[in-house]
Amino acid sequence: MEAVIASPATRIEPMIHPSLTLTAQAHCIWPLGATLGEGATWSVREQAVYFVDILGRRLHRYKPADGQRRSWAFDEEITALAERREHAGLLVSLRQDLALFDPETGHLQRLHRPEPDRPDNRLNDGKCDAAGRWWIGSTDFQCEAATGALYRYHEGRCERMRDGIHISNGPVWSADGTQMFLNETGALRTWRHAFDPHTGELGPAELWLQHDEADGAPDGMVTDSAGCIWIARWGGAKITRHDETGALVGQVTLPTQFITSACFGGKDLRTLYITSALGELTSEQLKDQPLAGGLFAVELEIDGPQAAAFAG
Repeated sequence: MEAVIASPATRIEPMIHPSLTLTAQAHCIWPLGATLGEGATWSVREQAVYFVDILGRRLHRYKPADGQRRSWAFDEEITALAERREHAGLLVSLRQDLALFDPETGHLQRLHRPEPDRPDNRLNDGKCDAAGRWWIGSTDFQCEAATGALYRYHEGRCERMRDGIHISNGPVWSADGTQMFLNETGALRTWRHAFDPHTGELGPAELWLQHDEADGAPDGMVTDSAGCIWIARWGGAKITRHDETGALVGQVTLPTQFITSACFGGKDLRTLYITSALGELTSEQLKDQPLAGGLFAVELEIDGPQAAAFAG
């Protein structure tokens, strides 16, 4: 077990209602220097946060109760994960395959390849909806072409739900489960869809937010219990909080530029865990951002819902 290294104490302005603003600073709890940290997911079963380093080909786990850290190496990119609802272990998305992974035994069982016809793509961000269906997006491996898509995987069946996406990130759902939000990172857009929580069907895409490049591109997302959406900002050194209209109602600032994903965790689900990446930082920039690629945490006065688990 390694010692936890933290920056100065977090500064919080109390905030409960979504119309009130919040400004906070996160502190680093694991300065591991991930090349592309992503996929933050809280395990209620293990009381731990899991996350991945996509390009570093590693899965990581951090237990806040005792600071325990553990990592698993893969032979290919690992991009996202979800806890399984009825069984031990995880559902993971690899470079091109969906698979089951047991962290205790190291056993990996491949399930499905969503894009056999797109060898230049890789899978990217994903989450489960409340019914346990797995939603996973894809991207051109070089993040240059709009060849990404969004897939729904449930009961052994994988369906392409959207296509022509320039780097798919998310998705997340509204507090009542009737809307789904998806980031198209390369186009600086957040899309909103009507969503049927019973059938998992999507309505047409509606532009919810067109982002300014100066604020950072929209990356991973998470919803809080007030129904606000937190958006990690690639290149923006922050994660921003938005109400149902898209208005900015808060943010958490970080001491590094490339912020990638977040999840609510801890015993009361009031700790926001945030991943980051080395990204495109030069050696000179890294001198000013030594915590780049670290795992960060900030204590909030609002919680988030428990992450949905995979029904499989």
